[in-house]
Parts: sequence; C-alpha cells; structure tokens
Amino acid sequence: MVRHFLKLSDLGAEEARAVVERAMALRAQPALNRQQFAGRTLAMIFMKNSTRTRVSFEAGMAKFGGHALFLQPGATQLGRDEPISDTAKVLSRMCDAIMIRNDSQADQAELAANAQVPVINGLSELHHPCQLLADLQTWFEHRGDPRGKVAAWIGDGNNVCHSWIEAAGMFGFTLRIAAPAGYAPDAALVAAAGRHVEVVADARAAVDGAEVVVTDTWTSMGQEAETQKRLADFAGYQVDRALMAQARADAIFMHCLPAHRGEEVSAEVIDGSQSVVWDEAENRLWAQMALLEHLWQLA
Repeated sequence: MVRHFLKLSDLGAEEARAVVERAMALRAQPALNRQQFAGRTLAMIFMKNSTRTRVSFEAGMAKFGGHALFLQPGATQLGRDEPISDTAKVLSRMCDAIMIRNDSQADQAELAANAQVPVINGLSELHHPCQLLADLQTWFEHRGDPRGKVAAWIGDGNNVCHSWIEAAGMFGFTLRIAAPAGYAPDAALVAAAGRHVEVVADARAAVDGAEVVVTDTWTSMGQEAETQKRLADFAGYQVDRALMAQARADAIFMHCLPAHRGEEVSAEVIDGSQSVVWDEAENRLWAQMALLEHLWQLA
C-alpha cells in the first residue's frame, strides 16, 4: 500500500516515534556505507525557495545511493498549466517518490490522490511535517522523551505551529502557544489536540517552566507585503534572554530557520548556549532519510 506523508498525523504515533528513533540511529553512525536507495529516484517539486529541504533530501538520497531530481515550475510543464494530476501519473511511472514544497495543501492532496508512489509534504501553507520529525529528533537527543513535558511556541500560529500541535498529541507533551490577536493557529487542529494544547495571549505565561521554546519568522515567504504590519503586531513576542529566563533553566531553543535576529529572536538567544538550531537543521537530513526508508518499507 502506498503511504503518503502530507501531515505528521499521516503516521501513527508509534510509527512517528519509530522514524525519529531510526533518524537518531542514522546520525549516530553517519560513516556507514549504505545503499538502501540504490536504483531509486526522488522527484522534488519546488514552488517555493528552499535551503534545508532541498539539501537534506538531495544529500540524503545521495548518501544512500539514490538520486534526487530538482524540479521547478518554470522548467516543467507545471509552469504551463499541466494538471497536477497528470504530473502525478507521469512522475509515478518514472520515480519512486515525490516531494513537493508549495503553498497549497489541497494541491498536495490532489497530487497524492493521483500518485502511485509516496508523496511527501516538504512544506505547505498548513503543515510542515518534515520539520517536526527533525525537531522531535532534536528534543529526544538533547532532553530525552518529550512525553509529559512542556514546549512553548511563541509567535505566528503558522504551518510549523500546526505540525507542532499534531506532535503534542502524538508524543504526549503539552504545547503552550502564545500568538498575538489575529495570528492564532487553526482552531480545528487545536480542538483535535485536546488537553495537549493551550493557547495563551502572553508569551511569559507560555514559556513558564517549559523545556523547549520554539519560534519562527514573523513574515514567511509570500507575506513580504505585510512585513511592517507584522513587525508591529508581534511586538512583545521576541524570544530574548528575559523570556528564556522564564523557562526551565535547562530549556533549549529551537527555530526552523531562516531566522531574523532582532525580530522573532535575539542574537544572544539563537547564538547562545541554549540554542540547538544547528543540530535541528542537520537533523532534517537524518529524519528525512529515515522517513523515506519507512515509506519505502526499507528499514
């Protein structure tokens, strides 16, 4: 049966944990010569710019002996209005999986509905599940099992936040979300998470006693025209040293990157001793290798 990964909950809780554990095992032995992906090709459709998503998937395929194709709309027939369903059928006959990074969860669902190979969400306007596999791996590596613990999300209730919401229920931790008015996360996702998610207005209340503090850029790709409004709306939601002091003394700081020092996070936090953002970024590689193994049932 073809498995797709359009949101974190497309994996069961035990499956997601197994993928994270496998990613940790891969990182612990990076020098082993593995050829699990030999003869396999990953088609990567990029409708949005990328550093970590592109490099992690492309390098991960190469490390395991496979090949990745970088496809942009302007260089494919998607740029000439070929239906995404037709693209799915063609790529399914030539490639072993499809990763897509775009602005439409609905288009991703249409791609998956017409594909005969796994389709992976490399980012959409609603979810960023690959990022959460890496974030969870980083949490496990630095502070152990998240179950029963507290994470704080500060800022925009965006796609990454939505995937954190799903993660809270699946991994059994509490997620406190502090977002300004008008930037709250999807209410249905919050409701589905039940007692695992709390939405508060005050950033200090969100981080109180938290083991993990997470934020993201205030202005995501495609929102540049809103920059000045967002800078004003998010005043008071910067993760700085004073805010981190409200969390546990051993709390770690995460950010999916790219970061804007002096906006959503101060330089002293992201470049300080509590920051694990570079491990978090590297873990995109190991988590996505483990995910591909799982979707291809190779592990």
